[in-house]
Amino acid sequence: MAAALRSPGARFRWRARALWGGARGAAGQQDYDLLVIGGGSGGLACAKEAAQLGKKVAVVDYVEPSPRGTTWGLGGTCVNVGCIPKKLMHQAALLGTMIRDAPHYGWELAQPTPHSWRKMAEAVQNHVKSLNWGHRVQLQDRKVKYFNIKASFVNKHTVRGVTKDGKETLLSAEHIVIATGGRPRYPMHVEGALEYGITSDDIFWLKESPGKTHLSGCFVQAEAQEQGLVVGASYVALECAGFLTGLGLDTTIMMRSIPLRGFDQQMSSLVTEHMAAHGTRFLRGCIPLRVGRLPDGQLQVTWEDLTASKENTGTFDTVLWAVGRAPETGSLALEKAGVSTDPHSQKVLVDAQEATSVPHIFAIGDVAEGRPELTPTAVMAGKLLAQRLCHQSSDLMDYDNVPTTVFTPLEYGCVGLSEEAAVARHGQEHVEVYHAYYKPLEFTVAERDASQCYIKMVCLREPPQLVLGLHFLGPNAGEVTQGFALGIKCGTSYQQVMRTVGIHPTCAEEVAKLRISKRSGLDPTVTGC
Repeated sequence: MAAALRSPGARFRWRARALWGGARGAAGQQDYDLLVIGGGSGGLACAKEAAQLGKKVAVVDYVEPSPRGTTWGLGGTCVNVGCIPKKLMHQAALLGTMIRDAPHYGWELAQPTPHSWRKMAEAVQNHVKSLNWGHRVQLQDRKVKYFNIKASFVNKHTVRGVTKDGKETLLSAEHIVIATGGRPRYPMHVEGALEYGITSDDIFWLKESPGKTHLSGCFVQAEAQEQGLVVGASYVALECAGFLTGLGLDTTIMMRSIPLRGFDQQMSSLVTEHMAAHGTRFLRGCIPLRVGRLPDGQLQVTWEDLTASKENTGTFDTVLWAVGRAPETGSLALEKAGVSTDPHSQKVLVDAQEATSVPHIFAIGDVAEGRPELTPTAVMAGKLLAQRLCHQSSDLMDYDNVPTTVFTPLEYGCVGLSEEAAVARHGQEHVEVYHAYYKPLEFTVAERDASQCYIKMVCLREPPQLVLGLHFLGPNAGEVTQGFALGIKCGTSYQQVMRTVGIHPTCAEEVAKLRISKRSGLDPTVTGC
């Protein structure tokens, strides 16, 4: 008996049986060192890392179908209805622009070149399914037990899981990680929003173009130009509207206030200016009131123009809601475990260790309050948490200077503080902003518009002028921003960036040539090479 209780896991399981008595004897009861609730990027990273370090680990994951009935496999939002399909469809739209550029470079192509949503969707969805399978294989290889069950807490150490057909399983663990992520919100105050709208949970799994209306169980092509309405001003709204426009749909964005709230607002304005100049329409200062279906299958949307204080109507083939996301905490019965949530956001409250109000229960990723809703941060937080739980490291996740990119038609990459945040923190007199409008070489022969290609570096004014933030608007923004993010993470100064030799001819080299400050009032337009 004494020998059997030497390991911490064994001691825990013995204590648990003594404390929980009959509940532990239930059919299907299984014990683990670590139980991860949620099979998204963060949860999977945490589970695989802990298993590799010798822990007995289980992952429970269940996808509740969207109101439109869309469902998917293991991997969470990023793999199935986020980053991966979004970037692939963004790439499809960029290819359309390249096809239009091609004749300028000597390629003799038939114009116009039609696009098949069905072929694109099939290719994207097949790739996503391969990733679902890959995650299953990785869990199996690392001996992580996977349960496709909907989980809810029974008490601080026990979770009940229910399968699709109603079969129950009880799981207990020494440590539990909540990594359930979030799902898109529907504007429930808008009449018809749920019945007739879709979200990012659906757009990537449509078999037919969202520019085709649905009538009496079959798809019919709209006689007029295919039209889509995207409601929202988040990066999800702008990214989806951007690739829909690029794929040939007549796309409108309806936004109540400012675009890309939380991002640098000068950059946000340039993003929307570029989109507007290249075919996306904007209804600003407007809110939807109701959605209904017309006899021909199209959707009639009524909205209020807050500026003019009047109602307007329009018809669309598809209405996509991108009005924010809600954490997946409602069905977890967190109160039975004593886990506290923010009363407003309903996200799980965590400390710097990712621990909740219950010390052995943790939360990572989008479900945790105060964390950026970004896949790489969830992945790194999950790995570091697993290493701490396995006593391999004491490192905490650092959420400062996290880079990201908005994959709009003209991409926007950023890291560090926005200009507004820098001024608010340090004062206008202590902040220096260097900036430039530039023209990518690739745009010249094709005579593409580069009006919104812009870079700015936000620095402290006092030498050596620590770089507080970098903002890049142009082609391949993610690739450019990633490299400079390392420098900013390491505390680089403006002088060090200016001593960096650029790679010519690239867009990224323009960052190392930012000589003109906003304070100077000089024209920041780059001329020559």
